[in-house]
Amino acid sequence: MPGVQPGVQRSTELPASSAQGAPHGRRPHGWLRHYAQLLGPSGAVAPKLAFERNREQRVDRLMGAIRTRRGSAAETRRMRALQAAPGGRLRWREAPAPAPPGPDAAIVHPIAASTCDLDCALALGATQLPLPLHLGHECVAEVLEVGERVGGVKPGDRVIVPFQVSCGECGACQSGHTGNCTSVPPISMYGFGVAGGHWGGAFSDQLAVPYADAMLVALPTGIDPAAASGLADNICDAYRHIAPHLPGVLERDADAEVLIMSSADRRSLLPGSVPLYTGLVALALGARRVVLADARAHIRAEAERLGMEGLDPRRLRGRAPAPLVVDMTLDGLGRSLACTAPDGVCSSVGSLHHSAKVPLLLMYGRNVTLHVGRTHARALIPRVLELMASERLRPLDVGTRVAGIDEAPAVLGEHFRGGVIKTILTA
Repeated sequence: MPGVQPGVQRSTELPASSAQGAPHGRRPHGWLRHYAQLLGPSGAVAPKLAFERNREQRVDRLMGAIRTRRGSAAETRRMRALQAAPGGRLRWREAPAPAPPGPDAAIVHPIAASTCDLDCALALGATQLPLPLHLGHECVAEVLEVGERVGGVKPGDRVIVPFQVSCGECGACQSGHTGNCTSVPPISMYGFGVAGGHWGGAFSDQLAVPYADAMLVALPTGIDPAAASGLADNICDAYRHIAPHLPGVLERDADAEVLIMSSADRRSLLPGSVPLYTGLVALALGARRVVLADARAHIRAEAERLGMEGLDPRRLRGRAPAPLVVDMTLDGLGRSLACTAPDGVCSSVGSLHHSAKVPLLLMYGRNVTLHVGRTHARALIPRVLELMASERLRPLDVGTRVAGIDEAPAVLGEHFRGGVIKTILTA
């Protein structure tokens, strides 16, 4: 079976600025602490979202996953998948391989799979998403099999696999809101276990893609699969914070500042790749002044190396508010809004908490627009590919470790405990 024994392609050294001063020793949550937090108010949000519609379909997938797991090896094709469990445990586990594809589906083999910033908190058991699960949701893959009605891709093609499952035909998909496809249950995603609907993880030998023609995006010739793997989520997430708002901001003031609020915590569980990608997108789209505020010296140094201004959040006091602020703090939305200029926009990744304090009167007085939400990755991938093809956007400029998939437990263990901004595993 292709992909069962992938080999190491290469391992790259990080730029000195990426490793120097980086925090180490992030502590994983054990079984008791992890499951205790699932009982809090935030832990109730994901199940509520997951069952807002298509409940029977979600239950059927859950029961199907249970039946497949209980099946014998003789009855089910097997593969390996990387499992994350409480206590920070990462290990290869034998898992059922996807069934042969249906008429509109495909089976793909990930050849470059990358870490999402959220994977760190997820793998350490510090989120409200239950472990264990099969990890990973960003990848470029090779097509192995396709269904009889699939015409857009064929075996051997290299494709980007969006992390969200979408049909391409429902009203939401046709409107570009592919992250809210109504043909599947809400938040149907790879790499999030039961919360995402049991679609498997990208750090595995195979993935099933139910809507191959709608979901899969051909990898253009000349673009490195490692560089494009993050388009499945993080790079598109960075793009959606900037592209809708920056043109209007620059039309009013060509020297307008873009302020990216990263982390005020030097021991943040988020490695910091998405804020850096966001800064690169802003520069690629014409911003002259990009400021990245982060308490971690190595993230500020990386921002400076990439052409931005790295700022300690303690120095924000007294600075003029910015017309475009990107909030990536997870817990500092109020401060980000306070840094947003009159008639400005604050675009936020949201939070792992069920609620947050916001300065409504200040927002009203300044006429500030707040946008909170997820990326619609499939709709944005072609636009970001255009930026990459023009070489205005080079994701691998961000400090990245590239290693072989066989090294996954050790390499990702180092990544999650601190010191590496982005890790990509290749087959």
